[in-house]
Amino acid sequence: MTKKRVALAATAAIALPAIASAGGVDRSPQSAFILYEGKDYAEFTIGMLSPDVSGVASPVLGGRSSGEVLTDYTLVNAGVNWAINDKLNFAFIIDKPFGANVDYPLGTGYFAQGTLAELDTVSYTALARYKFASNISVFGGLRYQTLNANATIPFVANYSIDAPREGAWGYVLGIGWEKPEIAAKVALTYNSAIDYDLTTNEASAFGKLSSTAPVTTPQSVNLEFQTGIAADTLLFGSVRWVDWEQFGISPEMYSMIAGQPLVSYNGPTTTYTIGLGYRFNDNWSGAISYAYDTPLDGYTSNLNPVNGYNSIGIAATYSVNQFKITAAVRYFDVGDAQTAAGKVAPAGTFDGNSAIGAAIRIGYYF
Repeated sequence: MTKKRVALAATAAIALPAIASAGGVDRSPQSAFILYEGKDYAEFTIGMLSPDVSGVASPVLGGRSSGEVLTDYTLVNAGVNWAINDKLNFAFIIDKPFGANVDYPLGTGYFAQGTLAELDTVSYTALARYKFASNISVFGGLRYQTLNANATIPFVANYSIDAPREGAWGYVLGIGWEKPEIAAKVALTYNSAIDYDLTTNEASAFGKLSSTAPVTTPQSVNLEFQTGIAADTLLFGSVRWVDWEQFGISPEMYSMIAGQPLVSYNGPTTTYTIGLGYRFNDNWSGAISYAYDTPLDGYTSNLNPVNGYNSIGIAATYSVNQFKITAAVRYFDVGDAQTAAGKVAPAGTFDGNSAIGAAIRIGYYF
């Protein structure tokens, strides 16, 4: 196996566990690194996250435990890269960049019991890359992304909302550099914000209302890199910045009842990842990585009671003929969070929580 193949195995170690992000509603790293495979290549990934997140209400709200409030979820992503010639290649990626699944169990006595919320996105991204003689390359393309959301919040006037799936367009721009002799690659990617006018159907103790609500999924910047540092050894990492201040959902009825958005964030977050990959023999390579997601100041939403994380992941890759199979596991130490409910703050305290993510990726060079 060449250093190049070892490098690809190691970068999979950061891409796979990233679908299990606990920061914001990030679920996919929106990586464009598939453009740097160097030849025709396709991959399919299936992953899951099992969170263990619970909190305790403040004494003024009864002091009861919430029970586990985030549900397990599974994601499927896929991508393909076509090399037209030594200078030009194209890629097509399908992923789910943002999502949330919240379910406060009944029977706990917690003030938010019975609260349900789901956010789902599907993204289709077409990219093209052109490589110059200096090993610098530029790339870009279009992204079509669909989004739908629904929620039931009994403790706010028995409120509920349903926003059917709608689609909108965004774009991707980037620049990269590579030096195959030392398995070095660097890519800087900008993912644009995507704006929606969601049709919302709301209901509460005060009646029903159908209207539209503006929603923006946030812009982000990814810096991904890798380089050989010794025989059969690779250093790799990434920095992902997401402008969560752009993301919010403010349905008309909910805003009138609660006096605040349904979902909002008070700042951007940055996720840092660093790792080492090593080739054991012609078929096996492995990697270990550490990631840190920066927390936000202030109170979090009851629909997302987590705030940053520390995590560690391991991955193993088996390569044979044209196939490359990677299995990865990542453990998250989820950051402590305090939620607010109207003027009651903190309403709930969530600490000592964790999550485990796992994924399998099958890659094929054709």
